Amino acid sequence: MPRPTARVLALLELLQSGGVRTVAELADRLGVDERTVRRYVDHLLDLDVPVESVRGRYGGYRLRAGYRLPPLMLTDDEALAVLLGLVAGRETGLTAATEAAGGTAGETAAAKIRRVLPERLRQRLDAVLDTLTRTAAPGHRAALVPDAQVLLTVADAVRGHRPLAVRYTAADGRRSERTLHPYGLVAHEGRWYVTGVDPAVGEDRTLRLDRIAGTRALPGAFEPPAAVDPAERVLHGLATAPYRYRVVLRVRETAERIHLRLPASVAVVQELAAAEPEAVPWSRVELRADRLDWLPPVLASLDAPFAIEQPPELRTLVAAFAERLAESAARVPDRPLPGGLRTWPRRRRPPRRRPSASG
Repeated sequence: MPRPTARVLALLELLQSGGVRTVAELADRLGVDERTVRRYVDHLLDLDVPVESVRGRYGGYRLRAGYRLPPLMLTDDEALAVLLGLVAGRETGLTAATEAAGGTAGETAAAKIRRVLPERLRQRLDAVLDTLTRTAAPGHRAALVPDAQVLLTVADAVRGHRPLAVRYTAADGRRSERTLHPYGLVAHEGRWYVTGVDPAVGEDRTLRLDRIAGTRALPGAFEPPAAVDPAERVLHGLATAPYRYRVVLRVRETAERIHLRLPASVAVVQELAAAEPEAVPWSRVELRADRLDWLPPVLASLDAPFAIEQPPELRTLVAAFAERLAESAARVPDRPLPGGLRTWPRRRRPPRRRPSASG
């Protein structure tokens, strides 16, 4: 059952729709009795909301003509948290139970919040929603939330095609100041990324927003590259990051099925031409890793022929994994133990019969 505060706000929402609402109608819509409706009206009056009482046969309550709620006084951080929470609920299906005709409750709530935000903040939040690309794979890592001002500034620059000055801390702790021409904002598995061109070297860069200590827009504008998928660029950058080992494989399987075990953020997969039209193609798989011990079981789970091009260490690990599997397959388990016992109970031998004196 909703709390009284929620019902008071629901009453305000009903009155804001215009016209005179009878006490009986309000009681029915709120699921309370008429006496409680009058008490809720008193709460609104205590909050300086001008609710007027209309007497007569068709009387009831209405808001004073011309009254509008003041702009919603949220900080940038608070407004960003509310809107992104609604977006995340819609994308992950958490608000599926509140779907209604013509849209979801999350969408209508977001529209109401945007309607009462100050113009400056509404435009900046629209920049985040307009430029954000979300990857399809849900993440399981703890989210690293970037600084709200950094996120808003980056989103403005992406939408306006304006260069950015960025103070950045790399994964190894090195700090740098650089200029970026950002063309994409991407959220992936609890991380936020901006992808763009570094004009100093003319190459693409992908930066994590939680590692950006500060940023500011620079004068001028740039032309973003045509037909670029920011999410694909970020996933490719993650898959080709410079880790200790460079792994190259040939797998006789389609790229789609390989990506079920090795997602696009881990491996770059390229299908090769099949010898026969109906044959399953071979695919070239390349990935980077700091460790190799997790790869043998993943390769086994593909259930497809594969060949290792490099590194040689992976061949040794796969052979050892295959040997352990073969040993386990040949092992015959002991008989199941009785419930609760860790070892088989010893058999009690019958007592030895002593020879009789007459024997």
